[in-house]
Amino acid sequence: MKKNFLLTTCLAIACTSFIHAQSNELIQKKGYKLTFINQDANLDQNLKNRLIETFFVVYPKLEKEYNKKTAKDITFVIDTAYDGVAATANARVVYSSKYMAKHPGDIDVVTHEVMHIVQDYGNNGGPGWLTEGIADYARYKFGVDNAGAQWELPAFKPTQHYSNAYRITARFLVWLEKNVKPGLVKTFDKQLREHTFTDDSWKKETGKTVDELWTAYAAHPELS
Repeated sequence: MKKNFLLTTCLAIACTSFIHAQSNELIQKKGYKLTFINQDANLDQNLKNRLIETFFVVYPKLEKEYNKKTAKDITFVIDTAYDGVAATANARVVYSSKYMAKHPGDIDVVTHEVMHIVQDYGNNGGPGWLTEGIADYARYKFGVDNAGAQWELPAFKPTQHYSNAYRITARFLVWLEKNVKPGLVKTFDKQLREHTFTDDSWKKETGKTVDELWTAYAAHPELS
């Protein structure tokens, strides 16, 4: 009984400490609700403000460009236990407090993650590499301070492949928009959300397969 009492007491103290450490804030603006849950008592206030501001600057633009039916009620969580960078599911974005503390300039991680909310592809929505490539394409196009994070699209290398995802795929998409078909990303995004995207979508929209497009890109990968 004594052990159980001590265990119960310790759990109660731990829960109380957690409640005091976590703060919740609801910000409503521009027709959106952003719930900001902070588990890090040491989170820099300026960083918090920039994360919130980035959301309200970027999210309306992404909604207008890609999905006018996107969620209006979003949750951000600054998680002290999460060891990745950030993860998104069900209109909820979890940010690693450790990562954000080490990279306070990388506020456009918000842009990438909330693009996933806008994408809303669901299960079996298409290739994962294309999903991530489109999210980084959105960051490239709509990011508010990529330069501050020293974030940029990588130079082309022969060892790369379109399925490498993230920035490598994003650069390929930028090239396609400039040299093959403007609006292609928006078209593919819509198809992925509606689950009408197939491997044949590349040829239907551009006249070439994705491998043929990549070969043309690799031959002349310049963006300007």
